[in-house]
Amino acid sequence: MKRLAATLLIAACAHSTWAAATFNEIKSGYTSSDTLILDRQGELLHRLRTDATVRRGQWVALADVSPALRTALVLSEDKRFYEHSGVDWRAVSAAAWGNLWNTKTRGASTITMQLAGLLDEDLRRGSGGRSVVQKLGQTWSAQSLERHWRKDQILEAYLNLVPFRGELVGIDALSQTLFGKAAHGLDHREAAVAAALVRAPNAKEPQVVQRACSVLKSLETAAANCAALDLFVTGALQRRDYAASEGVAPHVARQLTVSQGTHPTRRITTTLRAPLQRFAVQTLQSHLRELAGRHVEDAALLVLDNASGEVLAWVGSSGPLSNAADVDAVTALRQPGSTLKPFLYAQAMAERRITAASLLEDSAAQIQTTGGLYIPQNYDRHFKGWVSARTALGASLNVPAVRTLVMVSPDAFAKQLTRLGMPLAESGDFYGYSLALGSAEVSLLNLTNAYRALANGGRASPSTLLPRKSAPATQALDARAAFIVGDILSDPMARARTFGTDSVLATRFWSAVKTGTSKDMRDNWAVGYSQRYTVGVWVGNASGAPMWDVSGTTGAAPIWAAVMNFLHAKQTSRAPKPPPGVVHKAVQFANGTSAPTLEAARDEWFFEGTQQATFAMDSGAIRAVSMGSRGQKGLKNEAAPSARITAPTHGTIIALDPDIPPKAQRLSLQAEGANLRWLLNGKPVAKGNSARWPLWPGKHLLQITDARGQVLDQVRFEVRGAGVLSARADGAKPR
Repeated sequence: MKRLAATLLIAACAHSTWAAATFNEIKSGYTSSDTLILDRQGELLHRLRTDATVRRGQWVALADVSPALRTALVLSEDKRFYEHSGVDWRAVSAAAWGNLWNTKTRGASTITMQLAGLLDEDLRRGSGGRSVVQKLGQTWSAQSLERHWRKDQILEAYLNLVPFRGELVGIDALSQTLFGKAAHGLDHREAAVAAALVRAPNAKEPQVVQRACSVLKSLETAAANCAALDLFVTGALQRRDYAASEGVAPHVARQLTVSQGTHPTRRITTTLRAPLQRFAVQTLQSHLRELAGRHVEDAALLVLDNASGEVLAWVGSSGPLSNAADVDAVTALRQPGSTLKPFLYAQAMAERRITAASLLEDSAAQIQTTGGLYIPQNYDRHFKGWVSARTALGASLNVPAVRTLVMVSPDAFAKQLTRLGMPLAESGDFYGYSLALGSAEVSLLNLTNAYRALANGGRASPSTLLPRKSAPATQALDARAAFIVGDILSDPMARARTFGTDSVLATRFWSAVKTGTSKDMRDNWAVGYSQRYTVGVWVGNASGAPMWDVSGTTGAAPIWAAVMNFLHAKQTSRAPKPPPGVVHKAVQFANGTSAPTLEAARDEWFFEGTQQATFAMDSGAIRAVSMGSRGQKGLKNEAAPSARITAPTHGTIIALDPDIPPKAQRLSLQAEGANLRWLLNGKPVAKGNSARWPLWPGKHLLQITDARGQVLDQVRFEVRGAGVLSARADGAKPR
């Protein structure tokens, strides 16, 4: 008796501290193996498994558990659960009597005692069963639980903590995995199987079937039908349909759980809007299905709140339509195409190099660089001649953008992009003049947030997925330039030359938008903003493969327009107020004194002090700009615009083809003017407006003169490669 008293005292002391834990403490300390991503209102967006060691679902309230399962569990595990005070002494007596006579009986462990064993690691059953001290401690703890907890709390905690089979712990994980439904939907047959698994979690299928049939008979008043129960159990035990990731925000879930480290918060509230997120996913997938057959399978979408920078929708891929659904295209680096042009024109305006009405030449251009000639082309392969900066940006003309970058310089433009939150991998000089057309790589996240800076008058601040105070903004771009560029991007007439007057980009409310397409149609963009929101869309292939005939207006723009219309279904959007320092003045355009006007007269926005009433180009100015774009130097008669060399251009590098006979390789010489003579390296080679010269390696000076020998124009070019000629075409000896 003394030993028994001592043992009881030790067990009581060992477990008295734990027994003081309340139901609410146990419930609040419960951790699911999943992390739940919630929208700003607490609505579930996504579920992601973040604990690979165990499979726990969410804590399920007893009221949300099927009545059939509650009844089956009590009948199977503890028939007098609602009668005893933690220990079923009648069952203990029966078990002791059975052990004495070596008769097999049901165990005397009650649901409360089993719960005590689940809550306290020291009381958990080992491979050899529980020791005497453990059994006494379990008895003591069960009685303590009954004194402090209600019966419904005990049953609820037990259902959420009991292991069922393999890695499955708790009724939510079991019902979702084996039966593909929530715990409240389990019927009698499913409840019987669940109760059978509680008794022997890892029993073989025939044993589970036998025990489930027994439970089913105790549940149903009429004769239970156990027919086909074996097939049902076999199918249930083989099911694993409880996906590790499920919902409409998989990339957000992965990003946020990674940022939480090895112990992620199990419920993360984001800034997302559930209705908008679902609409964005459905719209994106629906549009990609319409593009079936054009070799496009991926897309991404981002919606930002202009004022706070909060992310309202984040769709990282097209999901089941993609072969790379795990790749988050919102953060992936891609070439942005023409979507960088607004920042370039804004910088040029801020530096007072151009105005929105300044005339830029959209014509063939060959710009000499250290790597050779850079020859930009427009998307439609046509040139528009002299156009205003408003038209050049709105219609997304490439050559005027490159000419503007020549004024700004690639290095200065790269620094401007960095200030707007788009850090480039290389310097501006690395990209060269192609930076104007989006040759650098940026993410949809950074690009969309940079457009948000345009919407906020040039003030840039980070975006956020988590509710927090808005980060302080910095003035990354001149507010006046941001306003004027936004006015251009919202002007349907400015984009009419390329997109027409009835474009998908036009909305019934105020919005500013720009599309972009990278080389070979590998990337397709539409980024724009309204008074309240900024929306960015990318369409392409995660593999980098080109699409087939998918431009900005057919790929990304319809998705952008659909989301913008959804956002403004019941909300207006008004144009921003002009900031201090800008003026609105009437302007007119002319092409010389007698030629027709270049563009229709209109009212235009200017930096105060840069406004003028008329913009015109006379022939002399046109000649000067054209010559400047070719980089010509040392002309003796720059005032005479009547003759010029049109081919080759200054700085051309020509490579001889070793597979073609040297005599068959000739250079076409073209010039404008009358009575022209051609000189190559100072020696006459031909007369007239055109000629064909047999190529010879070396650096050459090509000139045209008039009949008196006066040099009218000249260019320098180089021929590279080895040629086998008996004598040079200009009569000089080979060297």
